[in-house]
Amino acid sequence: MQKLLSLARKAINDYKMIEDGDRIAVGVSGGKDSTALLAILAAYRRFAPEKFDLIAVNVDLGFEDTSKEEMKKLSDYCESIGVRLIVEHTDIARIIFEERKEKSPCSLCSKMRRGALNAVAVADGCNKLALAHHADDIIDTFFLSLLHEGRLSTFMPVSRMDRTGITLIRPFIYVEEKYLSGLCRRYDLPIVHNPCPEDKHTRREDMKALVEELDSKFKGSKKLIMSALFNPDRNNLWDKCVNYAKEDDAPPST
Repeated sequence: MQKLLSLARKAINDYKMIEDGDRIAVGVSGGKDSTALLAILAAYRRFAPEKFDLIAVNVDLGFEDTSKEEMKKLSDYCESIGVRLIVEHTDIARIIFEERKEKSPCSLCSKMRRGALNAVAVADGCNKLALAHHADDIIDTFFLSLLHEGRLSTFMPVSRMDRTGITLIRPFIYVEEKYLSGLCRRYDLPIVHNPCPEDKHTRREDMKALVEELDSKFKGSKKLIMSALFNPDRNNLWDKCVNYAKEDDAPPST
């Protein structure tokens, strides 16, 4: 846990994610990443120089197969670390799979879940929402944007949502996914398994496989990609209008 605390604290300090008086809603899906984030932020709160409040928010998508026993363990865990758990019941699953019959449901589901999280955060007086996106997610999102949208883009460590006034923070940007799995196993953190039929069958999973293949073939490539994303000042990309600095740099005449 100490390694993850150190990396999370570095991200928090580097991007000024947490300030005195913050009330932070942690999006807790029940998966390993979000449960680990809740554990780390609860531990960080004990010694952090900033004084802040935490709540946990779980958006129930409405799947009948969601385990009540696993949800009870999550609720008990939140109580044990002194964090109130709010479960927001929704009809997202029914809307997406029965009413709209979405062929590619992940994007809409993500937007609807984020909307539900924001609504709960605002209603409970929170000014920040913490999500568990980690270093591997940053790379996967970059490749999704590149290969499916033709854009060089990924999500920001901190972003403000003007419509709600909520600031989104991602304290795990320096953390590799493998360490989150290890934390959950070592501390027996409660996991609520995802009953969504699209789970593990998404474009993001394809990107994960691609990145792992690249890292296997070109050792250390994941770290180099992360370095490029976190140091945009090193990038050398075209501007829309190119001004040649000197005559020797100009293209050959035709």
